[in-house]
Amino acid sequence: MSKPFIHDNFLLENKYAEELYHNYSKNQPIIDYHNHLPPQQIAEDKTFSNITNVWINGDHYKWRAMRTMGVNEKFITGNASDKDKFLNWAKTVPFTIRNPLYHWTHLELARYFDIYDFLNEKSAEKIYQETQEKLNSKEYSCRGLLKKANAEVVCTTEDPTDDLKYHQQLAKSDFTVKVSTAFRPDKAILISKDGYNSYIDTLGEVAGVEISSFSNLCEALKKRIEFFDANGCKLCDHGLDQIYFENYTESEVNSIFKKKRENKKITQEEALKFQSAILVFLSETYHEFGWVQQFHLGALRDNNARMHRILGPDTGWDSIGDFSQAQKLSAFLNTLDGKDKLTKTIIYNLNPADNEVMATMIGNFNDGSVKGKVQFGSGWWFLDQKDGMTKQLNALSNMGLISCFVGMLTDSRSFLSFPRHEYFRRILCNLLGDEIKRGELPNDMEWIGKIVSDISYNNAKEYFNF
Repeated sequence: MSKPFIHDNFLLENKYAEELYHNYSKNQPIIDYHNHLPPQQIAEDKTFSNITNVWINGDHYKWRAMRTMGVNEKFITGNASDKDKFLNWAKTVPFTIRNPLYHWTHLELARYFDIYDFLNEKSAEKIYQETQEKLNSKEYSCRGLLKKANAEVVCTTEDPTDDLKYHQQLAKSDFTVKVSTAFRPDKAILISKDGYNSYIDTLGEVAGVEISSFSNLCEALKKRIEFFDANGCKLCDHGLDQIYFENYTESEVNSIFKKKRENKKITQEEALKFQSAILVFLSETYHEFGWVQQFHLGALRDNNARMHRILGPDTGWDSIGDFSQAQKLSAFLNTLDGKDKLTKTIIYNLNPADNEVMATMIGNFNDGSVKGKVQFGSGWWFLDQKDGMTKQLNALSNMGLISCFVGMLTDSRSFLSFPRHEYFRRILCNLLGDEIKRGELPNDMEWIGKIVSDISYNNAKEYFNF
């Protein structure tokens, strides 16, 4: 009988890789310090009626693949039945070979449902039925799925206007997985976006501040940071094309914000000055509260204007951008460091051409005050696949200290995405195991195993102080 595709030593190419993974990484708990899981579903311990609800709905990775295969939008985000959507995904899966979706799909079926069959047109009916039967049990509720994944901490992402009521409910519950949040204030920063003034009105109402000036805006944001902090938040996140850092004066920024509040058109230069000012203010405030700040840089979003109008954001029309990153990022970090207001920072790039830029940039601001204070974040979005993760690990190893790395995160909206941690750990162990085999690293399993354990779990535990 042939070995199943997903087996104990999947991706592990020699005995050293196998030992590192099975003895030092596999059983480490998961700290998923950045994701987009809906806290309401965790608080209410939602169950899913079928696999489409938990696996395909909201997953723009799968949607892009299905569209490429010529699947009609009706069977992706449209009004087709859940079963028909799953069947169309099943037809697509065999054609995703060499895309990470192929590995993730079969890892997720194996880890959550103990299904080792290939998903394809022939197996689809059987797998749909088998997963539906399991999903109807309490073991497969949102909380059950997180426990199944061996999650210790999951950190969702919320807007400053969020009331965090579901996090408050979870904090009082007996759920053993810690559910925290990250503060995501992009809507307050991106002044040129449609609906900005309406958003600022809402922020003012929630914060109890009439926002008519830049200082009012800063006051409102600080009040929301205080609220998030009081509810256990220890980190923030920003999804930006690049770090903004233009020279500005206080009077300029006040004038720009006043102009926007009067619904007057602002120039690109004015927007950049404003965005620079608010970003510096926020980062100084994060330092005051001892938070970790995260910057996800380099996405070119909403490229297909027609489909964006129909379906809205985060529906699969984004790609890698080629923004200039180094100079502004350096000036931004340097300004904060010069004031001794640079908090722990994780920088993620989406363009692999920037790997070495980020790997060397972090070394400029690791000042010995904290182990791995400034981090080059794990391969993200289009780069959270075997090649992308390997290149990130190599760049970090070559130009920094991989031993201080805080490891993987899902950045996902799916409760079935946690095998991405396993995927990362297997890739890491195989990388190191291969170098032990070739004599480029010593055959010291205790020492290298400790580094693997640290990257898998211990470094994140220490860094985030969960």
